[in-house]
Amino acid sequence: MKEPALLEAIGVAKHYPVKKGLLFARQVGAVRAVDGVSFALHRGETLALVGESGCGKSTTARLVMRLIEPSSGDVIFKGENVTNVGGAKLRALRRHLQIVFQDPYASLNPRLTVADAIAEPMTVHGIGDAASRRERVQELLRLTGLRPFHADRYPHEFSGGQRQRIGIARALAVEPEVVVCDEPVSALDVSIQAQVVNLLGDLQQRLGLSYLFIAHDLAVVKHVADRVAVMYLGRIVEVAAKHELFSNPRHPYTRALLAAIPRPDPSRRGSVTPLGGDLPSPLAVPPGCRFHTRCPVAQAKCKELDPPLREIAPGHTAACHFAEDLPRFNAEADGGVAPVAQLRLAAYAAARAARAPAVVPAG
Repeated sequence: MKEPALLEAIGVAKHYPVKKGLLFARQVGAVRAVDGVSFALHRGETLALVGESGCGKSTTARLVMRLIEPSSGDVIFKGENVTNVGGAKLRALRRHLQIVFQDPYASLNPRLTVADAIAEPMTVHGIGDAASRRERVQELLRLTGLRPFHADRYPHEFSGGQRQRIGIARALAVEPEVVVCDEPVSALDVSIQAQVVNLLGDLQQRLGLSYLFIAHDLAVVKHVADRVAVMYLGRIVEVAAKHELFSNPRHPYTRALLAAIPRPDPSRRGSVTPLGGDLPSPLAVPPGCRFHTRCPVAQAKCKELDPPLREIAPGHTAACHFAEDLPRFNAEADGGVAPVAQLRLAAYAAARAARAPAVVPAG
């Protein structure tokens, strides 16, 4: 019997009203940032959420963490509906759901020492006394590849990679079960990305963490994810196991994302044309299939009927009327995740195999 999901989103939506007028403002529309997203995250799993900028990935993460309130839908944690909990229950929930932000420069308070920043979540949740919190800070610094003497320094004294390690240590301070990684390596140098990505993988194995991993770099996704959910204009359009998604994508948008990975030789074109045009505004979502305005295989049906997210193979779902009719497309064989991304993957694997020194002196 399969273990129930640790964290679930069921039809979660976030619509921001657009109003007109000064004295008697009235709503004239809504920005549909997230528009009915459903997924399940299992214990010890990494679920990657990918898509273009503006598709709603980060908003979805903040909704399931209850950092912002959903317009509709339900968030289920360990079998309990936590969509409307507040007060002490919400505070208790947040101990189990932590986040690592994208920008390590903005996510740390410049007026707090590293020790104070890491100990702050423990203080908020009433964990331990001052002495035990200091000991825990030292333990977390060692766990994330930093030195104990870093505890008395301020964020401006660290490099970007070191600051992100501090952010990871802060997220782990309250022993969470789920960590949301909101593009945690996109602001870092490539060499430092490999170290931080491998650190996250080691911590997951050691502590049994579950990750909701938000990213736009498909090389990173292929290295860290167990399953991948692809988002487009506020909705999930395809979900599959990592290897299945890269070897047999069944939604035209997913195929276009894979085809858009840069190649050292631009004259070598794959069998799938990279995506053109701009993402439509969430204020005016196209009728029918919201991808039909950019889809190379769209037909009249797509302009009228919104395809549901349906299972087309065991564990593989896609929201496309013609998912079964698309010719097979293997992103790796077609050059979609090679050679540039494969070099990145090789660098990550080499860094893990070498077990380079945990402390990052620069970068």
